[in-house]
Amino acid sequence: MIKFGPSGNCESFYAEGFSHTEESAAFVKKRGLDCFEYSFGRGVRMSEDKAISIGDAFKAEDVEISVHAPYFINFANPDDEMAAKSYGYVLDSAKMVKLMGGKRVVFHPAAQGKVSREEAVKKTEERLKILRDYIYLNDMQDLIFCPETMGKMAQIGTVEEITRFCKIDPVFTPCIDFGHINAREQGSLKTVQDYKSRLEYMIAELGYERMKHFHSHFSKIMYSVKGEIKHLTFDDNVYGPEFEPLAIAIKELKLEPYIVSESAGTQAEDALIMKQIYNSL
Repeated sequence: MIKFGPSGNCESFYAEGFSHTEESAAFVKKRGLDCFEYSFGRGVRMSEDKAISIGDAFKAEDVEISVHAPYFINFANPDDEMAAKSYGYVLDSAKMVKLMGGKRVVFHPAAQGKVSREEAVKKTEERLKILRDYIYLNDMQDLIFCPETMGKMAQIGTVEEITRFCKIDPVFTPCIDFGHINAREQGSLKTVQDYKSRLEYMIAELGYERMKHFHSHFSKIMYSVKGEIKHLTFDDNVYGPEFEPLAIAIKELKLEPYIVSESAGTQAEDALIMKQIYNSL
């Protein structure tokens, strides 16, 4: 089944007096949503007991939980010692999501740095093969690791690059951030076919079964010639992208993704709007 939910807690969560992630489960469920993404953006600083407590709360509400690994992961880092830390960031995030009862770990692959694009992509690919080995060594192959399409020109993470990385092993499934793609490609996502062409490319390369339940982030994003600037809310009518053409594409392709709203402060509200649009088709 397709799932909709927020990334982290929205402004209304705190406005209603809530503060603990355990309370997010009932908050999300009450709004008719199905999933929630917990961010370890600034580092994995959580006790095992806390992770289990969060997992119990989400299990009780039957809301699926995923995690986003730290933002400073960079598998193209020229410094081997610094790059090695990225393995730990992903594996630590995986350990926590397992304790939470979730299965999905989203991560940013890399930054290009001062080397050529292909050199950075090749280095990232080599290190993701090492990450794959660590995943199996730690018996985490039952989880889904999702390299994300990125929104800035200087980041590694085009549709083609993420597809290339996911070809390494079935433990990798794309996180398609449509706001990032739209920002990177200067407003490219407008029609149903714009969305379908990218999804059909990934299905052709990775197979329908892997893509059927792909991970997704969706938000409207302000951009410049260098790509992403900042996340917006669904109230924006300048930058886009719009969700309805994607909803139609998903239905026509018979896909059932896990769609996370990353709107700026209105994540739960905009996730519900997406669910209502999808269900109205």
